[in-house]
Amino acid sequence: MVSLQGIHGRGIKPAVGSFSGWFDLFILLVIFISALKFLDITKMLPIDPTKKVTFQSRISEGDLVIVYERHDHMKAIKVCCGSVFQNRFGVFEHADWIGKPFGSKVLSNKGGFVYLLAPTPELWTLVLSHRTQILYIVDISFVISFLEIVPGCLVLESGTGSGSLTTSLARAVAPSGHVYTFDFHEQRAASAREDFEKTGLSSLITVGVRDIQGEGFPENFCGLVDSVFLDLPQPWLAIPSAGKLLKLDGVLCSFSPCIEQVQRSCESLRTNFTVVVYRCKDI
Repeated sequence: MVSLQGIHGRGIKPAVGSFSGWFDLFILLVIFISALKFLDITKMLPIDPTKKVTFQSRISEGDLVIVYERHDHMKAIKVCCGSVFQNRFGVFEHADWIGKPFGSKVLSNKGGFVYLLAPTPELWTLVLSHRTQILYIVDISFVISFLEIVPGCLVLESGTGSGSLTTSLARAVAPSGHVYTFDFHEQRAASAREDFEKTGLSSLITVGVRDIQGEGFPENFCGLVDSVFLDLPQPWLAIPSAGKLLKLDGVLCSFSPCIEQVQRSCESLRTNFTVVVYRCKDI
């Protein structure tokens, strides 16, 4: 591991990092946009108790549960009295699940068993429908750490994709923050909106249909945004818009699959901002 640490500068505080998985190599460009001060937690949005992200201790009808068979075989199921779940271990009656605590081991008619788990962001990432390539929890935790997201933050994301990262962003900003996520593909955005309803995060996430590369982010967020995440083919086109929306101590992170995209993004930074200090990390 090689790490080059840059000092915090007045104007912009970017970080460029790369890390590899078992099958893919991604390069993470994290740009910290800071001026004069660090994140002031006292400026967070007021707490709204109606937006808490919690799970009831016991399963109720209509709940979404993660049916765990083994570490590489899980499935999201909505509990409906009168319905059954069937797999190689036998038939499981949904009615038998109602009232049991999350994490319970339940038996089938043949004596087989599964575990009923709460749909946490970590598990949802493993069971969601892949409409696009997604980020997994190792990468997600890295991104959220560099974005400096805490409860109450206002976060913008483009594009939404399958909503894997969005789910974890919502938990990070809860109970009083909000995530506004955008995708240019209308059907993909609609599917993501349905998923957030299923996981109970719709009060923390607003999904919009918008071409951020071509139109930029909505200007009504000007100067209000704590963090921006970009997962776009041409992220440099969205950097000028993001810069206008971020607070003085805001953070921008762009996730790109190749070094050429990182280079173009850095060029955009130098064009649109005055001071650039890099923090580079290669893992």
